[in-house]
Amino acid sequence: MSSSTPAATQAPSSVPASSTGPAGVAATSPAATGPGIVAVTTAGALVRLNPATGATEQTLVSSGVLGDEISASASGTLYFAVKSGCTGKIESIPASGGTPAVIASGSVPAVSPDGTTLAYADEPAQQEGCLTGSGDPVSLYHLEIRKLSGGTTTALRAVPASQDSGLPSPISHLSWSSDNMHLAVSIAAVQDNEGWGVNLVDTSRARYYLSGAGVTSVPVTGSPTPQQSYLREGVYMPDGGLFVSRACCGGYPPRNTSRLMWEVGTDGLLTHQVAIGFATVDHTSLDVSADGRWLLYLAGNDLYVSPGGARPHRLRTGLTAAAWS
Repeated sequence: MSSSTPAATQAPSSVPASSTGPAGVAATSPAATGPGIVAVTTAGALVRLNPATGATEQTLVSSGVLGDEISASASGTLYFAVKSGCTGKIESIPASGGTPAVIASGSVPAVSPDGTTLAYADEPAQQEGCLTGSGDPVSLYHLEIRKLSGGTTTALRAVPASQDSGLPSPISHLSWSSDNMHLAVSIAAVQDNEGWGVNLVDTSRARYYLSGAGVTSVPVTGSPTPQQSYLREGVYMPDGGLFVSRACCGGYPPRNTSRLMWEVGTDGLLTHQVAIGFATVDHTSLDVSADGRWLLYLAGNDLYVSPGGARPHRLRTGLTAAAWS
């Protein structure tokens, strides 16, 4: 791979550029070892990785697991989605291994820091045959908030039926804030590489996940061209800020010229540049360790790890999701 964008178009980096990868990305592992990592391989296996070498230490589920999200509770339970019809199925398993338990239909699960609540998307897969027979496809897209004790579930539509544009807004990633109340909801492209974004949803107030009371959209700031750039994905950090993948440019045909891995405030303003990524591949499956000291993300199918927000190093390839555990 080559570096994503000429340096003149990027915001100043807070870390030195690597001579063997994108600016701010190291090719080899540093001496420091982070917390445990779980991941999904391109073959659909849920595995536990050695955090120092990236090698598979244990296979927890052998096949059928979906990316781009796995979520680990503080008590050691892992939540993940498996292939099941057009919506997928949420399951859980102890981090040490065991028999998976079925939770609900859905995808991209995220468990709250206190372990009491599970958020996930209940929406049809973006594949042929999964939207047929519906006069209102938007009504099929929901953000589900489920209490794990008792199973009480609240479903949030994208927008009120009266504001329905006819274009669905798929949820691609979810992340809880440390207050166990707010969710960072990453929205995938609505149409033609447009509609990407990150919304902050107050689950105690919001009735929808795109707009309305309790919903705030994180603005895109900085260089290059904020009007055409977008947030591909974003996750909460323990201090209330966000770790995001900032991309340029939206629209059709796609013009991929920039991928920036940033720490930002909820106002979208840059606080720290973690890395300049690869322009031609997606940067997804972002995660932050519970203490905020370690970051990880996928660039394509490659796993990158950043200790303390410093220069990331490539730990492993052949993955579709990863998370700290």
